[in-house]
Amino acid sequence: MSAVGLAICLAIAASAGLGVYLRLRQMTTVAANRDRVPPDFARDVTLDEHRRAAEYTIAKTEFSVVETISDAAISILWLAVGLAPLYAAIAALVEPGLVRSVLFVLGFGVIASLIDMPLAAVRAFWLEARFGFNRLTPRTFLLDQAKTGALELAISTPLLFGMFWLLRAAPDTWWLFAYVAFIAIAVAMTVIYPTVIAPLFNKFTPLEEGPMKRRMEALLARCGFESKGLYVMDASTRSTHGNAYFSGFGKAKRIVFFDTLLEKHSPDEIESILAHELGHFKFGHVRQMLMQAAAVAFLAFAVLWLAFGSDVFAGWFGLPNDPGIVLVALMLAREPIWHVLSPLLAWRSRRAEFEADAFARDLVGQEPMISALTRLTRDNLATLTPDPLYATFYFSHPPVPVRVAQLRAAGS
Repeated sequence: MSAVGLAICLAIAASAGLGVYLRLRQMTTVAANRDRVPPDFARDVTLDEHRRAAEYTIAKTEFSVVETISDAAISILWLAVGLAPLYAAIAALVEPGLVRSVLFVLGFGVIASLIDMPLAAVRAFWLEARFGFNRLTPRTFLLDQAKTGALELAISTPLLFGMFWLLRAAPDTWWLFAYVAFIAIAVAMTVIYPTVIAPLFNKFTPLEEGPMKRRMEALLARCGFESKGLYVMDASTRSTHGNAYFSGFGKAKRIVFFDTLLEKHSPDEIESILAHELGHFKFGHVRQMLMQAAAVAFLAFAVLWLAFGSDVFAGWFGLPNDPGIVLVALMLAREPIWHVLSPLLAWRSRRAEFEADAFARDLVGQEPMISALTRLTRDNLATLTPDPLYATFYFSHPPVPVRVAQLRAAGS
């Protein structure tokens, strides 16, 4: 391994070190505030509930420390000693060419998924179960893993063949064609995922007729939101966590409520949650996020073009200059860059949440929105006292106390 390759491995380790430091800050801040409910929530959240949320947050963060260190160590081991023997094993069976490159990437993906599976099982059957959230059975867990793996293989195999073929056919411009194809597939997936892929994992049923559905449809009409319908997802088969979202694009949009959300929230709260989701639609946040993803993807394909066009990158790690190796090595080495970008991406996401909150407040009032946020926080054991620096890096949604304070300040 060259000095540059060693520097990249050190950058991966440094990124993990920063992640561990931020998580330790989170645990320290939450522990220091576990015995005092913030004044704005003293009426609705008991001290026992607040302490329970602190215990869950600390346990999750401790587990995340293990995951962070494990992920960094595995990435470094792959780059330093793992990729070469894997490539040699495949090269002994397959002649040089597209098939060898694709099989190497797929083989790496399968092994990486198997390595990740034990931690995923521990998270579900130990951490989440310890706090009463997990409803997965071992059978469902294994079926989910198998379905996910099969889908990834079915989708990635033709895409890899297409990209590596383009690389050979048009070495100077392949990345532009691949980028356009990627964007087209990403847009198509916004329609395909909710109608084809998501039903492979969960059952979606139309919201039953009655006062709740009429109230939700009236809200949609007020906002000019056309959708394929209101659906309830059987989230309770896997977890007790509650949520709601809208998916799809254009006329294929659909509203989805977790059944756990409908069980625990009042009609006013559910209406405010839907109003918040409609705020994302009204402000064009889905379109903006797609544009952001398109910009990031453009840079990623440009980096791939540079890496594929040179034999330097693979050589930094003492590896053969096969496009499959280059692609996998880039995937392993990207974490430090993503870590640096995460505060900016999280800030953009939090800004969108504030805009959606304001829209919901203007539409249905601040009190239902505050009540819904408080209940979601309490039911999901989310901490009310996160560390600000940790939140800057990892919170895609603003901390609930900040959201509630902004809702009250704007409504006063």
